[in-house]
Amino acid sequence: MEAALKKEVVLFAGCGDLGLRAAQRALARGHDVWALRRNPPDAGGGTARDGQPQAPGDAPAHVGIRWLRGDLADARSLPALPAGVTRLVYCPAPDARHEEAYRSVFVDGLRHVLQRLDAGRLRRLVFVSSSAVYGDHGQDWIDEDTPENPLSFNGRILLEAERWLRNQGLPATRLRLAGLYGPGRLQLVGRLRAGMARAPRRPPHWANRIHVEDAAAAIDHLLHLPDAGPLYLGCDDTPLPLHELYAHVARLAGAAPPAEGPAPAHVGSKRMRNARLRASGLALAWPDARVGYAALLGGR
Repeated sequence: MEAALKKEVVLFAGCGDLGLRAAQRALARGHDVWALRRNPPDAGGGTARDGQPQAPGDAPAHVGIRWLRGDLADARSLPALPAGVTRLVYCPAPDARHEEAYRSVFVDGLRHVLQRLDAGRLRRLVFVSSSAVYGDHGQDWIDEDTPENPLSFNGRILLEAERWLRNQGLPATRLRLAGLYGPGRLQLVGRLRAGMARAPRRPPHWANRIHVEDAAAAIDHLLHLPDAGPLYLGCDDTPLPLHELYAHVARLAGAAPPAEGPAPAHVGSKRMRNARLRASGLALAWPDARVGYAALLGGR
């Protein structure tokens, strides 16, 4: 059972769509929630004043969060962080998909934040990572004990950041997420409608997904879980052959079935097992991506 609710200071370092959804859950617990990002939002699409909660007239998703402006990659841009932070979520999004951008955010940025906090007061740090650290495992199941073997720079850099964090002696938990989908994350639908999606059939390329709301729930759950472990896989209950997932979403979207072709580059096949996360007490709202996509697209 989770600990009784007590107001604490929670900081989200990096707070885009996923972080914001998790931050709302921390707010619902009654915490004092702060969020750091390059361009904090306000109702008009501009920026909120540093350290000030959003006014009642602002976008509901942002109400109550105290926004801080700063670039994790640039130590000089970072503001003073709130005193007494007891729970930290590290959930940034690089501003470009290349090695330098990833390293500056996930490796350098993590160090910058921890250097500015009284890390001795942290009760829990959740580092949001990716299943990209595992690389390709063909038709096999993987879990937290599976050796890492990243295929590309993103997985390698995330793994480097994870290993550095493990050596800091902090109460840190790493959450390796599968591919996210949900409101505002329907790029696959556009690719299918444009006839641009391809998937191999023999052998099947296994895909793993998690709804963005379930991912946010997992972050919040682990952030407050007494005696949380050091590592969890964040995925739904139902790995699917990529061609089956694509065909299902195509039907829902009124698109033609995808043609046979290579899987997306640098995304290895594997079947992720979420038994450890489930055993910790997390309930998933969307345990099967086929049902999740049907709800998003108005299917039956």
